[in-house]
Amino acid sequence: MCKQYQLKLYVTGDTPRSQRAIANLYRLCDQELPGQYKITVIDVTKSPQLAEAEHILVTPTLIKEFPNPVQRIVGDLSDTETVLWGLNIGISLNTIEQ
Repeated sequence: MCKQYQLKLYVTGDTPRSQRAIANLYRLCDQELPGQYKITVIDVTKSPQLAEAEHILVTPTLIKEFPNPVQRIVGDLSDTETVLWGLNIGISLNTIEQ
């Protein structure tokens, strides 16, 4: 049975940094977790109460809610190794950058 990764990505508006974080997250999940993830993107300018409830101080912030343990990663998610480590996903040969 596969585990379904539950991910929340908090961004601020439609900025280049937000777009980069969203693209990086989808690319990484498509490569490493095909069919095993659900991503919810939350714009803190439209839903500040959600950001406040999660104590989001900096964006972009990724929260892995499931599987445990809950993890947070801050930044545009361009450092693939750091994101994989934060999500507790083994690094495959496909994701090691040349």
